[in-house]
Amino acid sequence: MSNKTHLTQLAFEELGLPEPLLEGAKSAGFEYCTAIQAATLPIAMKGVDLAGQAQTGTGKTAAFLLAAMHRLLTRPPSPKRRPNQPRAIILAPTRELAIQIHNDAQALGQHTELRLALVYGGTGYQSQRQQLEEGVDILIGTPGRIIDYFKQRVFDLLAIEVVILDEADRMFDLGFISDVRYLLRRMPAHDRRLNLLFSATLSYRVTELAYEHMNNPELIRIDAEQVTATGVRQAMYHVAMEDKLPLLLALLAEMQQERVIIFVNTKRAAEQVTATLDSNGHKTALLSGDVPQKKRQQLLHAFNQGDVSILVATDVAARGLHIPEVSHVVNFDLPQDAEDYVHRIGRTARAGAEGDAVSFCCEEYCYSLPEIEEYVGEKINVKAVPAELPTPAPAAKSPRSRRGGKPTHPRNRSKQGSKQRSGRQNRASDASDTHN
Repeated sequence: MSNKTHLTQLAFEELGLPEPLLEGAKSAGFEYCTAIQAATLPIAMKGVDLAGQAQTGTGKTAAFLLAAMHRLLTRPPSPKRRPNQPRAIILAPTRELAIQIHNDAQALGQHTELRLALVYGGTGYQSQRQQLEEGVDILIGTPGRIIDYFKQRVFDLLAIEVVILDEADRMFDLGFISDVRYLLRRMPAHDRRLNLLFSATLSYRVTELAYEHMNNPELIRIDAEQVTATGVRQAMYHVAMEDKLPLLLALLAEMQQERVIIFVNTKRAAEQVTATLDSNGHKTALLSGDVPQKKRQQLLHAFNQGDVSILVATDVAARGLHIPEVSHVVNFDLPQDAEDYVHRIGRTARAGAEGDAVSFCCEEYCYSLPEIEEYVGEKINVKAVPAELPTPAPAAKSPRSRRGGKPTHPRNRSKQGSKQRSGRQNRASDASDTHN
């Protein structure tokens, strides 16, 4: 169920966008700005640097893409610029997010002659290299693969006019910030380019990055008083480990064939949940860090098209993916980091829609609940586990289900610091294939 309450009264026609961009916005279905777009676009279009914070799914991508394209279309490039010198660069922490940004850029820029290049690890090494060699105006990608081509002198950064960092807080979380700094230091000085930074949180380390590499940026915070998206209905079940799969099957039966994302903390848990759901008649796809990129895109396409109704995912899918009409998010494992909880449930109720987020609080991961409730500023509504739960059909054994190490047990860890280190290790191991 969608509504218009997330929109402002500022129409895109009032912004003074070049006609090709206005046509692209109309083709994409944009008529009125969201709050983050209304707050940032007029500033960025004047050439003023900014660091923006807003909830996931509020239109940040369109905001920075339109700002970048406006800059390039209203200012002629240097006559000395070579085709393999991009004028704008957009850095994303994961390849899924880079692909999504590229898709949105294609839609918004379809009536312009701006050339886009998408660069990320895991696939297409020669084809991506050829794209850069043939010429590019806007380079979109992940830091690792971009640095690879940069060091081979496939392109350089001397003609950069616009720099965009998306999900800057995630860059820190995944350990990519040194790569980002490496690239920023090889561009024209910060006062000779437009610098835009977007992040779910403008933490101290993110604002420090902004002030170090940007030109006195304006800080824009949207809905800072409400951490979770407005349309998300949150619920919690306190459930024993052995009852989580039966409870999941019971809830899925109520959801019928609506689009559902199920989040787990480890690859091994993802494989177990997927195998059980497959054996119990559900069309399920598994998305984790070790799924090859080509296969990953096929799974996401199948989920987007409705060929698969359930996506089981580790936190590699928690950010940057705009999958429309996700009706339910299930935290099969409660995340060990409060921000991850917000990003997970943000996969539903996007762009003014409504959705449900259900979390299972078991004895293994219950330790993060107080931190999560403190972070979101409210107690999560607790529901009673049904007295009668179905007995799952046994999962079929497969090579995939037999892989993976032993799960960690927070009960064996002494203090919060150990728990947080474990959470970082889980996220790092799953993200290792996402940024090259």
